[in-house]
Amino acid sequence: MQTYNIHEAKTNLSRLVEEAARGNGFIIAKAGKPMVKVLPLSQEERGVAGRLGFLRDQILTPDDFDTLGASQILELFEGRTK
Repeated sequence: MQTYNIHEAKTNLSRLVEEAARGNGFIIAKAGKPMVKVLPLSQEERGVAGRLGFLRDQILTPDDFDTLGASQILELFEGRTK
């Protein structure tokens, strides 16, 4: 694992973050002493991307979903029934 001093890490932060995201973690040192390790987040830690479709096949949508409650909506907004 590559080690960078703080000044070098600040100067090249964007490039180093891209490298870490690709799986190449690195260490930041201060006066030659390792201080922190930078590692990529796992898929679960990244959040939203892994959540798309997480309830697939667990929730059913009725066939008339787009017209559900249409008569009540017309009555409330326009004062008439369907």
